[in-house]
Amino acid sequence: MSQKTIEELEFEETGVTRKERWKIMWASIIGYAMDGLDVLILSFAMAAIVSEFGLTLGEGGMIATYTLIGTVLGGYIFGIFADWWGRVHTFSLTIIIFSIFTGACAFADNAVHLDILRFLAGLGLGGEYGIGMTLVSETWPGAKRARATAGVAMGWQAGAVLAAILAAVVLPDYGWRGLFLVGVLPALLAAWARHGIKEPPMWVKRKEMKKALQARKDAGEKLTAEEEEQLTEAKKFPLAHLFADKKTTITTIALTIMTSVQNFGYYGIMVWLPMILLKEHGLTTKSMSGWMIVTVIGMIAGIFVFGWLCDRLGRKKPYLLFYVCAAAMVYIYVNLGTPIALLFGGAFLGFFCNGMMAGYGTLLSENYTTDARSTAQNFIFNTGRAVGGFAPVIIGTIAQTNGFNTAFVLLSAVYLAAAVNVLFFVKDTKGTIIR
Repeated sequence: MSQKTIEELEFEETGVTRKERWKIMWASIIGYAMDGLDVLILSFAMAAIVSEFGLTLGEGGMIATYTLIGTVLGGYIFGIFADWWGRVHTFSLTIIIFSIFTGACAFADNAVHLDILRFLAGLGLGGEYGIGMTLVSETWPGAKRARATAGVAMGWQAGAVLAAILAAVVLPDYGWRGLFLVGVLPALLAAWARHGIKEPPMWVKRKEMKKALQARKDAGEKLTAEEEEQLTEAKKFPLAHLFADKKTTITTIALTIMTSVQNFGYYGIMVWLPMILLKEHGLTTKSMSGWMIVTVIGMIAGIFVFGWLCDRLGRKKPYLLFYVCAAAMVYIYVNLGTPIALLFGGAFLGFFCNGMMAGYGTLLSENYTTDARSTAQNFIFNTGRAVGGFAPVIIGTIAQTNGFNTAFVLLSAVYLAAAVNVLFFVKDTKGTIIR
């Protein structure tokens, strides 16, 4: 008997060919890039928007807040849709919503109209993250799952870089309205990339099982106790799976703490560090660009390494290592004094603080079944995003009265607390056969 190839073994595990897996991953990468693109486009356009509509900084900030509210709400809604209706169909819907209302922002007459349009665009944007991660998790073999979801996580950084390029090319000649119009094109590319992708076999089989059991029951046939349990489980509202029992509830809360720390650290660092570098260390706006590039490179490297470590060492050890190192780097960074140290320190800061993004797609997928996997991804990550949205306010308030050093010592403590959370409440799911 001839020995089976790796590709044949992977097909037996997932029911998906290598070509199909890569197409799904690239489509998910492009989809998540829209998240980074959208956030940065608004950042680059904000000064011009504030000027044109005569807004205060607080009113300008509300545009971003409405976007965040829409993103969180969209994540909740479309995560559930994806589990009930299908991952691919729902993803296409989210991209269409995002594309339409992002383009419509270019025609906003006033700040109120823009707030509404940004909220609606956020609805579409929020659903994409969890659906893309779910698709990749359900179609890639367990031995490569973390590296695959790490690839998707890199999409955000690619979107951020693309936004910077578009802003440099479009903003000077066509203004913020032209920037939003051009921003539709990558979204349409994401929709096109999903063309021809099929639903994951495990999701299809689960839906067929549910339909067959229900048909037998409706026909008067008595189901076995095991079949009744399967049908009850499959018919349960997706969000209910996350709190099905005490053990699952503790896991859901622990994972939500992790995503909250991830987003809290990211927004707290990325919003305030540029000001620290400009005002406290005397860097110029030009040198800030170099810092941003080096930091993004560090983030991408961290994501790549973290995904590799998760597949080699398990899911838990890399998180413990990176949380402790992130806590150390945050404290060290704000105490650096020379431009060179700040430049390369930014790379290490991005490496440890953002590298952990590689693992959430895999970790969340392995803790829940296909009945609620997309719901879990979007509910847990977007709840963390909502919590993280308060980071700029909290860090800024503490810095106002006690200085940035004190504020970032608090941030270090938050990372250490997250490590304790992982140590005691998160199980290592490496080797889990998802279903």
